[in-house]
Amino acid sequence: MNDLRRVLGEHVDRGAIPGAVALVAKGDDIEVAAAGESMARDSIFRIASLTKPIMAAAVMVLVDEGRLALSDPVARWLPELGSPVVVRTPESPIDDVVPASRPITVLDLLTSHSGHGFPSEMSLPAVQPLFSELKQGPPQPQLVPAPDDWMAALSRIPLLHHPGSEWLYNTSSDIQGVLVSRVANCPLPEFLEERLFEPLGMVDTAFAVPAAKRERLTSYYSAGELVDGQDGQWNRLPAFASGAGGLVSTADDLHRFARVLASDEHQLLSAESIRLMLTDHTTAAQRAASKPFLDGQGWGFGGGIDVAVIDPWNVPGRYGWVGGTGTAAHVVPSTGMVTILLSQVEVSSPAPIALMRDFWAHAARR
Repeated sequence: MNDLRRVLGEHVDRGAIPGAVALVAKGDDIEVAAAGESMARDSIFRIASLTKPIMAAAVMVLVDEGRLALSDPVARWLPELGSPVVVRTPESPIDDVVPASRPITVLDLLTSHSGHGFPSEMSLPAVQPLFSELKQGPPQPQLVPAPDDWMAALSRIPLLHHPGSEWLYNTSSDIQGVLVSRVANCPLPEFLEERLFEPLGMVDTAFAVPAAKRERLTSYYSAGELVDGQDGQWNRLPAFASGAGGLVSTADDLHRFARVLASDEHQLLSAESIRLMLTDHTTAAQRAASKPFLDGQGWGFGGGIDVAVIDPWNVPGRYGWVGGTGTAAHVVPSTGMVTILLSQVEVSSPAPIALMRDFWAHAARR
């Protein structure tokens, strides 16, 4: 039994999680382990917010091609956001609004500064429609309206903050997905398959799992209860492909994507685009106001950036994120290390967090 298998097995054996797959790599030195019944290296997981870095990379493909510029107002492609309004204060009713101080730009979406999204205080009036109208929150792909209807609903929800002023979680990544689809004039799943997944060999990454692969799809649990199984919401393409959290993938597929950021071996993105993705675009005040989402981290394009050493596994400059379905993927650009952990348990209990901490501690010792 290798050391990584032991780390995973300890959590499975005591019943904290049903199973997990993990990968730690430095260049061609790759350690992979699986633990739990029916777990294998090619098991397919709902990766939730690990979709966000992939979504940001898709936007940067279009930037590198000159079809988008970071300074472009998004209203050219998203007219629903052409005249945004902002609640007078974050606590104000949703009908107490003022005009936004400036247009929303592509950069605002990539840095999660668009004005839409989750703050630390989730009960604010302007936040509630994100759940009721847009179905933001834990992935539920078959319940979300189609992109045009989703954008129409978004246009009726005021911004919580003026564009560029504050960091807010999640919604900007979903807007990125609609932006990419409209700029490319094709459905988001098709664009990602042709421009990212096929070139990188990400053969098991998609917004749905075909029948031929369904036996490899793991179940997904929350608080000990089954949320989604092999015959659930991921067995057919959704009307809305969520750039914030809709993908399924495997450890090896995510490693193939991570190597783009760790070593640029596929030249999928320009060096400048990779640099921007891996750069913190937040201020200390924004990070302090964004707990629990940002805790000792900043934000690049689509993922967090460690800005301080607050635990042994925090490495300044480390890029990546954690998905609400119990997943985590990170890159340490200074060393080329990639760490990927895929479990089946929603991050609403201590179990997946404890597993992640032990996994990162193991990776730090390599």
